[in-house]
Amino acid sequence: MSVGSPSTDLSVSTQIDGLIDLVALRAWLDDQGVSPGRPLEVVGLLGGGTQNILLRLRRGSRDLVLRRGPRHLRTSTNDNLRREMRVLDGLSRTRVPHARLVADCPDEDILGGAAFYVMELVDGLNPTVEMPWAEEDVTRTRRLCFSTVEALAGLGEVDHEAVGLSGVGRPDGFLERQVARWRSELATYARFPEYQGPDLPAVAAIGDWLDDNRPADWTPGILHGDFHLANLLVDPSTAEVAAIVDWEMATIGDPLLDLGSLLATWPRPGRPHGVGWSVDSMASAVTKPELVQHYADRSHRDMSAIDWYEVLASWKLAIVIEGTHARACAGLAPRDTGKMLHAWAVTLLDQARVVAGV
Repeated sequence: MSVGSPSTDLSVSTQIDGLIDLVALRAWLDDQGVSPGRPLEVVGLLGGGTQNILLRLRRGSRDLVLRRGPRHLRTSTNDNLRREMRVLDGLSRTRVPHARLVADCPDEDILGGAAFYVMELVDGLNPTVEMPWAEEDVTRTRRLCFSTVEALAGLGEVDHEAVGLSGVGRPDGFLERQVARWRSELATYARFPEYQGPDLPAVAAIGDWLDDNRPADWTPGILHGDFHLANLLVDPSTAEVAAIVDWEMATIGDPLLDLGSLLATWPRPGRPHGVGWSVDSMASAVTKPELVQHYADRSHRDMSAIDWYEVLASWKLAIVIEGTHARACAGLAPRDTGKMLHAWAVTLLDQARVVAGV
């Protein structure tokens, strides 16, 4: 769909109806110096995070992606997007693989109440969707595993103050807040009718263990906040990470929690992943100790408590996805999805219990 010409794709027109004003967007892109005067086409919606919308654009010969909040904005959506813009701007001064920020609009007037930004399109595969080499090239799969850790370790080594990210998040007391924060979240699920939970094994005992064994010393840095294989784009020719995506939960905290999240969600041999990611080949390609050592070789951080971070990540994620189960019990989410995520939450807590020894 192009500005100034009729759309020949009614499905695209229907999908973006009410999301963007193409005339206003074209004028804004002109003001930002983004291929001014060239035709603007909306190619369509891209898959990605569940909280925000990604629209693929073409301006002349340039491929771009616009990111904005959902059709029905939440109270915190625009503030989260503005923080994400700041993080991407800071990352532009680093070697962390990410989609380069082209122009940002913290103002809410251009798209009818939605802050948004435009970034470069990254040509890459999501490894949880497809890895065409997986069955016949173990060497390439191992390269992807180690490249994932290298990208994450590189993020953890960035001096957030040097790249202009002071004041993003509240690093003081970050670890101390975690258990209370997620216990409170779990308690809110009691408001959903028909929810009889939480039927989650050892969720209280694991929380106690986390409080009792919390690391005393850590160094603040950039935390992606939702780091797992689904939030990567990979160059299929090299099996290198081309971009870490979906920075909406980024903050300044303890970067080792990102490594904990990667370990918590890493595929295990013989165990289906809770969300059906196609990553079976990665389960046997490298071991957990290899991943941790590879990170340690590229980081100045104290790795002695890495089990604690894995347990926290597993416990937290279990609580988060249990929320969908609670909503499903109340008829506010698909029942099959709720059951599947509840089963995965139980699996995450079982693995956390083993690591913690509780």
